[in-house]
Amino acid sequence: MLKMNKKNSIYAISTMGLLVAMMIVLTNFLSIQTQFLRISFDFIPRAILGMLFGPLWSGISSVVADVVGTTLFGKAGFFIGFTLNALISGVLYGLFFYKKEITLKNTFICVLLNTLIISLFLTPLWLSIMYHVPFFNMGLWIPRIIKAVAMLFIQTGSIMFFGKALPLKMLASRYMAKG
Repeated sequence: MLKMNKKNSIYAISTMGLLVAMMIVLTNFLSIQTQFLRISFDFIPRAILGMLFGPLWSGISSVVADVVGTTLFGKAGFFIGFTLNALISGVLYGLFFYKKEITLKNTFICVLLNTLIISLFLTPLWLSIMYHVPFFNMGLWIPRIIKAVAMLFIQTGSIMFFGKALPLKMLASRYMAKG
């Protein structure tokens, strides 16, 4: 059984904080954003959180990043639906990557589920609620579908790259000590 010790928990908390800060910066400053569409690379630190800390902490960290980012830099105000999106996305990354080999199949299925659930269902639902736009408005869907198809391959490739390039096993061993 693995047990967290004080030194390891300091490493874990500081790493989570760094990844949360990266999500905030990537979402609010290094993204392309319109009222109905955002292209961002915040999925990279979220996936790394999932790889290192699992679904619970990845989900919680994603919620913290969403709330802090929206509070400090939000352009449209806080909406709980987008926080739910962040939670679901973080949990999915944790379920697919925590203590698992980063394979093309796993990565593609994880990104596909994120795309279908969040990008192509929940986000349009939240936008239609917020802006009183019909859910099946083609103005919402055409750019969203084009973005989803393109990002499916970009996200899969990026997560595969970082999943293989980063010394995740060494980093993960830093946070846990046999007890």
